Amino acid sequence: MSILVALILGIVEGLTEYLPVSSTGHLILADHFLGGGNSEAGKSFEIVIQLGAILAVLVYYRGLLWQRARELPSGKPESTRLLLALIAGFVPTAALGLLARKAIKAHLFGARPVAYALAIGGVVMIVVELVRGRKPDDGESRIEDVTPMQGFLVGVGQCASLIPGTSRSMATIVTGQLIGLTTATAAEFSFLLALPTLGAATLYEAYKSRHDLATLGFAPMAVGMVTSFLVAWAVIAVFISYLKRRGLMPFGIYRIILGAAVLWLVH
Repeated sequence: MSILVALILGIVEGLTEYLPVSSTGHLILADHFLGGGNSEAGKSFEIVIQLGAILAVLVYYRGLLWQRARELPSGKPESTRLLLALIAGFVPTAALGLLARKAIKAHLFGARPVAYALAIGGVVMIVVELVRGRKPDDGESRIEDVTPMQGFLVGVGQCASLIPGTSRSMATIVTGQLIGLTTATAAEFSFLLALPTLGAATLYEAYKSRHDLATLGFAPMAVGMVTSFLVAWAVIAVFISYLKRRGLMPFGIYRIILGAAVLWLVH
């Protein structure tokens, strides 16, 4: 893999990981049109560079995470509740991901399945926005109020994101909306839930595919991860404020248009 391709994929990962448009789907499409051929090493690279996006969440929310970590020994309710909610949200996806990993990589890492998932997800987002409507408190973010049961339900919804093109952010934010969280709170919980979910997936994939990754070389992986970190950090900084003003509707429209365009191009 060339440094240029690694740079492009890092930018794509950083731009799309926390937006409800599917980072994996965009990486698969980018790899397809860059001539990567969806090789095993390429598929693993697309997952491993998520490490940069994970670090972006750690850096951006370092104040909140450090404060809650310090409060855990004292049993402060807000800190304990948030930790339990994140654990409950992580478990469903981790269990299903372990069972379905091979089948997903074998059958769903392709341009056509991604295009269908993008379009279907876009329709779901638009329908939920229309049915649910905009609420006055959608701009109020109260991440500490997410309960373990709500976290578990978001985790169940997150399982849909195992299908490339669905989007982990879309699945978690929409599920959060449906169970009563504000859009901003659902988005912030989605960001924090990425830490155990993407962290575990990245480490597991790096270990299982270490021989394939070795063929790519250290430089492309380093470029991809650093680039995804910088871009994702910038995206996180503006996404919450954007959601408070516009909601998810524009992303749903974008997904439908992109899905239709990909299906036309690969026909």
